Amino acid sequence: MAAISNYRRMICGLGMELPLAAGLVALDVVARLLPHPPNFTPIAASAVFAGMMLRNHALALAVPLAAMLLGDSLLGGYDWRVMGVVYAALALPAGLAMVARRLRTSFVIVPVVLFSSLIFFVTTNFAVWVWSGIYPLTISGLAHCYLAALPFFQNTLCGDMFWSAVLFGSWWLARRVLNPLVPAQAGT
Repeated sequence: MAAISNYRRMICGLGMELPLAAGLVALDVVARLLPHPPNFTPIAASAVFAGMMLRNHALALAVPLAAMLLGDSLLGGYDWRVMGVVYAALALPAGLAMVARRLRTSFVIVPVVLFSSLIFFVTTNFAVWVWSGIYPLTISGLAHCYLAALPFFQNTLCGDMFWSAVLFGSWWLARRVLNPLVPAQAGT
């Protein structure tokens, strides 16, 4: 009987969270399809948002992966090894946010976003250096790869911070508009 109750709770929770996850995936795909500066997309930010807001861990991890799969199916792919690193680096923010959520403070959002941007930069450019054939497999080639990628890192960092502010700010605003009595009740 307990298993049935747990299953029902999971289905009800998933039913409430599925529209939010689908909305995040849709935002990510549309943002990738519209003209934008390179790497200035909401995918990592929506992964952090999903990791913080969705109780279903698998669903939170599925948000960036589904967005990338759908976007790449429309835009085309590239070296599967580099794609694997990109997908993992974009799923990592959801995992980090799930861990950070346990601290129950909003102060962890900015460090999680910044760390996610840095990890994405380091891992994906290392993968490009190793598998693209663009750079020689030397320390000098690795340094050149990272130096050439700095403008992309700037876009990644700005995009991740911007989209995180949009997502978390919208969530905060929606909660205040839809339930304006919450702060007054907390003080009584």
